[in-house]
Amino acid sequence: MKSSSYCKEQQHQYNFFKKDTFLSLANTTSILFYTTCLATLFTFYLIYYPINITYTSNIQEYNQISNFTQPENGKSNNKSSDKCDLFKGQWIQDERGPLYTNYSCKTIPLQRNCFLNGRKDRDFLHWKWKPDQCELPRFNAETFLSILQGRTMAFVGDSLARNHMESLLCLLSTVETPKAIQEDKEEDKSAIWEFPKQNFTLMVFWSQFLVQSTEKVINGSATGSFEIQLDKIDKKWSKKLPIMDYVIFSDAHWFSREHDLYEDDKHIGCVYCQKPNVTVLGPGPALRKAFRAAFKEINSCKNCKKVFTMLRTFSPSQFENGEWNTGGGCNRTRLVERDEVAREGYDWETRKIQVEEIAVARKLGEKSGNKFEILDVTEMMLMRPDGHPGVHWGNRWMNGYSDCIHWCLPGPIDAWNELLLEVIRRRQLT
Repeated sequence: MKSSSYCKEQQHQYNFFKKDTFLSLANTTSILFYTTCLATLFTFYLIYYPINITYTSNIQEYNQISNFTQPENGKSNNKSSDKCDLFKGQWIQDERGPLYTNYSCKTIPLQRNCFLNGRKDRDFLHWKWKPDQCELPRFNAETFLSILQGRTMAFVGDSLARNHMESLLCLLSTVETPKAIQEDKEEDKSAIWEFPKQNFTLMVFWSQFLVQSTEKVINGSATGSFEIQLDKIDKKWSKKLPIMDYVIFSDAHWFSREHDLYEDDKHIGCVYCQKPNVTVLGPGPALRKAFRAAFKEINSCKNCKKVFTMLRTFSPSQFENGEWNTGGGCNRTRLVERDEVAREGYDWETRKIQVEEIAVARKLGEKSGNKFEILDVTEMMLMRPDGHPGVHWGNRWMNGYSDCIHWCLPGPIDAWNELLLEVIRRRQLT
């Protein structure tokens, strides 16, 4: 009996020893495995992580909370929002920051990637546009693509039209990677992107006057001065009009140069010129005629769909202490208050012309079934001199010059697309 008990005790100790040894070996193997994985990941991090790229903060938990985004049914939570003036309001602080970063969005061009080009301050990203009488829903890419499923949207105009489109491209990229269909080799020109899941096409057409123009060349050098045919549409965008469902126009800055103006192939005057026996016109009349011709083209198009046309009003340049070529810059890091905004001068006169022309087009569009709306951003952007690239635009050929016309991405112009979505949503309800 003693021998049997002894054997059982020995067997028990042997089994315990085997179990303990097995667990020890298993723990050792696990530790070695995880240590190896961590070492591999750390090595990969050191080799491949782009340490030369600075990117903005992006608070993901806020971006994913439905209370801060457009509701799934596309309707606003605020009952008065369908009637309030979206464009009368102020900028209020918003701790959430942008929906994308300059690192997460792969399509930001170098000139608009302000942080990559050395900008350090971040406060200008933490403001949202707040209409006085309602809330403007945070941009919801899924809602946007759902509403525009199977549609084509085109931005037409100058480089600010491109800037606007680039902001929208980044916002939509948060839910679907766009596919580049066509891109011009020349920077800031035309491009076409597709979002295959929703069959949505996004286009941009470079047309700085909307109508036909020819740049003057002297001794083989381009002058930056043009001969503008105010009654002949630029075919670069108009030939694509039959496939467009939505068109957003942006234009004005290029008219503020010395140009010769023509109608019916006859010279009718010039802008900022000093020529004998030539009628001197300001940029305003030329701008008015160009927009009127563009809207007439839409309303008279026989092969077009019912086009939803929007005009985004003048986005001001905000140089201080000189112009772009005389030492002017834009170094502000804070916005200005609404009561500090000057509601006069060139910016306001340009906006006035645009507002009047969209009103004329809207009335004529009632006959053809076309819709015309405005994105009135002039006042809100006059409050945001902090949102320009300034010297942080990465142009080595013009080192030291400031860009106080375009806008950083991410930046204040992301609000333009919140407004764009809300205007489209409202029109759907009428």
